[in-house]
Amino acid sequence: MMNVDNARFLIVEDSPTMRQLISFSLKRFRNAKIIEAVDGLDALRKLTGGDKIDLILTDINMPVMDGLKLVSMVRHNASLKNIPIIIITTEGAEEDRERGLALGANAYIAKPIQSSHLIKTISELLAV
Repeated sequence: MMNVDNARFLIVEDSPTMRQLISFSLKRFRNAKIIEAVDGLDALRKLTGGDKIDLILTDINMPVMDGLKLVSMVRHNASLKNIPIIIITTEGAEEDRERGLALGANAYIAKPIQSSHLIKTISELLAV
């Protein structure tokens, strides 16, 4: 079982304010390491750059590479495919949610984020 307190999170979000908000929620996990990426391409660079990531939190709508494409690429990469992914987005659209989950995301959280819901979801995904 993984120790959630030492988890390494990758936040993929083009809005600095949103990244800060998510970061702040993740600080509830002691010694959590937070790595930030501004879009899917930046995230892939960080994922393949040697940093071990325990969980990815990604937005859908971003420039360069969106969150759905990122989920798809992570799931098709042998060394990354087992990393849990949470999609965090304002898209309340059911088809976006279904596409994200169909591509391999583990969970989907709508903005505005409720910190307690986010913490609970992360704890469940990492407690395996």
